[in-house]
Amino acid sequence: MLDFITGNSVDCTGASRRDFLRVGGLAALGLTLPAALRFRHAASARGADATPLAKRTPPSCILIWLEGGPSHLDTFDPKPDAPAEIRGEFGTVETKVPSVRFSDQLPNLAKVADKFSVIRGHDPRNGTHGVADHLMMSGHKFNPSLAFPCYGSVIAKERGYVDGMIPFVQLGRNIDRRSNGGIAGFLGDQYNPFEVFDDPNSKGFKVRDLSLGAAAKRFERRYEMLHELDKYQRRVETDIPAVQARDIFYEKAHDLITSPAAKAAFDLSRESDKVRDDYGRSGVGQSCLLARRLVEAGVQFVTVATGGWDTHQNNFKSLKDRLLPPMDKAYAALLNDLSQRGMLDNTLVVWMGDFGRTPKINPSAGRDHWASAGIVCMGGGGIKTGQVVGATSPLGEFVINSPVTPADVAATIYHALGVPLHTWYKTADGRPVELCPEGKPVTQLIS
Repeated sequence: MLDFITGNSVDCTGASRRDFLRVGGLAALGLTLPAALRFRHAASARGADATPLAKRTPPSCILIWLEGGPSHLDTFDPKPDAPAEIRGEFGTVETKVPSVRFSDQLPNLAKVADKFSVIRGHDPRNGTHGVADHLMMSGHKFNPSLAFPCYGSVIAKERGYVDGMIPFVQLGRNIDRRSNGGIAGFLGDQYNPFEVFDDPNSKGFKVRDLSLGAAAKRFERRYEMLHELDKYQRRVETDIPAVQARDIFYEKAHDLITSPAAKAAFDLSRESDKVRDDYGRSGVGQSCLLARRLVEAGVQFVTVATGGWDTHQNNFKSLKDRLLPPMDKAYAALLNDLSQRGMLDNTLVVWMGDFGRTPKINPSAGRDHWASAGIVCMGGGGIKTGQVVGATSPLGEFVINSPVTPADVAATIYHALGVPLHTWYKTADGRPVELCPEGKPVTQLIS
């Protein structure tokens, strides 16, 4: 299923009550793209759009989001010399980077450790779901009165549509939006992600609106019906610039929905069985493959949202049997595939989740939320690879060297993607907001 997910407040878009009703009407008719495109025009008409980046080819980005919070000790920051109640059940494995070891549950990633860097000094500074999604995906502390935009929404605003492709796509539904995580916030609903909820690994996977099939004729009838409705509305609302220009955006939406290029980008059947097997026949595996196809087609930012990482119980069984093997295979395959295609230097790949997990194993054989230490991985997009940034204490309790905050993660991502940290935006009521006022790029990772 493909949807444009809107924020909780119409005021964030600056749209009128009629704009809101219009979007609802379009959704009822099965057309979500025109609504989003018209919102974009309305924002532009009010001067909300920033000057686009200079004409060049800045990196795209794939964010692999692990909702729930992955254990740092059981992935990229193992503690083999710690007591059993800290160390856990897993061993360690040598990596391609000398003297660096990962959990033995990540053998494929160990072999490509030279293609990405690990931030072991990450200090999440929070341990609450929802709030974490907002903080980690924006670099800003949660503010109940102002929702800050996530990385993908900022990139969508800065770059817009490239080669006619949607700028920001989210694969999967595993983002906690209770605290406005993963959305455009005050930038406006037009910069929210285009969401694909269906599992790409399912046999019947298809993307609504891009897989019309027998519904194509019905779609065209609805399109014509909207065209007739607009003729009337133009006669009674000619004083509204957004209405005057609406036909342009219906045409653009129509072209995108029926675009062979868009259909091809989402069509995994065009990949060989070997490539699909390399990524793994799992939800996360095929989502990572689809993410590669999308950035290759011109999508600027793709979030692969996976869930199940909140391992309060049976942490080791869950990681070993269900979570780590498909992630290890998919993440490693993505890095290898991008590298072999010559795309890695121009595609930033980020791996992260809510926060870390408690060093001490609880009575339910699980690990709970931990706000003092976590893990973030970055590779591609000009980021220096094969690096280990910072370190945690011998028991994995807190950062003891080169701490990296969520704001610093944000600054590093924006630096790699070519967005100036001191970019200023305005909220719907005219309040100026700086993009990344507190964070600094991680010097060990940037040129």
